[in-house]
Amino acid sequence: MSKFVSTSLCVALLAASVAVNAEGQVIPNDLSKCRSGPSTLVQISGVKAGTGKIRVQSYRATAADWLVKGRWISRIEVPARAGSMTVCVPLPEAGSYGIAVRHDVNGNGKTDLSRDGGGMSNNPSINIFNLGKPSYTKTAFAVGNGPRTITITMKYM
Repeated sequence: MSKFVSTSLCVALLAASVAVNAEGQVIPNDLSKCRSGPSTLVQISGVKAGTGKIRVQSYRATAADWLVKGRWISRIEVPARAGSMTVCVPLPEAGSYGIAVRHDVNGNGKTDLSRDGGGMSNNPSINIFNLGKPSYTKTAFAVGNGPRTITITMKYM
């Protein structure tokens, strides 16, 4: 193998490693990150109780990524506050994204369908036929090189 090919291969593997490590990051809710650059200020309304945790996850708006386990870009977990909350989601670049919000009311880390709530960007209807997973096309929104504000209304059983 030539030195050029092995160097190119190392560079490609390093780039792929960086890209993989850039996904799936748990980050703090830092509202200052939504002042500039690609980001989404998520205004969450209808939070039922001030117990447990709110989890906000960003995804690329593609069929291969949206709500697929391990394919989220970033996750922000904050203590729940009844009523409304605001969370800043920095994004890697301008593009099309989807946001999923989950309220783990008792903080047990499990989905309790009778207690926990959720919501998604564009507030799509959720019913028995789509099992709570609307298509990425219904939740996708565009983000440019600056901040974008969206509102998500929580839904509970």
